[in-house]
Amino acid sequence: MVTDATLARIGHGVELHHSQGRREAARELFARIWDEIGGERGDPLHVCVLAHSMADVQDDVQQELVWDQRALAAAGSLTDARVAQAGVPMTVAGLYPSLHLNLAECYRRLGDLGRAREHLRRARAGIGALGEDEYGRLIRDGLDRLARQLTAE
Repeated sequence: MVTDATLARIGHGVELHHSQGRREAARELFARIWDEIGGERGDPLHVCVLAHSMADVQDDVQQELVWDQRALAAAGSLTDARVAQAGVPMTVAGLYPSLHLNLAECYRRLGDLGRAREHLRRARAGIGALGEDEYGRLIRDGLDRLARQLTAE
């Protein structure tokens, strides 16, 4: 169970977007949280999760890519101890397949198929860090879908 108040607020924004279809409200909440945490200078866990979530509510793929790149950069400063302290039920390694999947999708949509394939490869290389749970299946299914799209292009 997530015990970190900032992550809980980010989770609320994700719910606004995914469960309630309130994309703009989620984006506004994420922007407020981003300012509160100090942007990219904030706690790397908050930066990573928030940027990963903020990418999903962008209307422009170029902006989505910028947010996904921020998330990946912040993940490089994370430790398993910090993730566990926040009550997140996974390791840092478990974050990378999703981060790389999102980057690969952005690059595919931008027509940079070489970079898309590289991030797909990196996502697949880290897939062993995911459990056999709903989240793991979601990421694996996304990787399979993206691989099919890249094969067709």
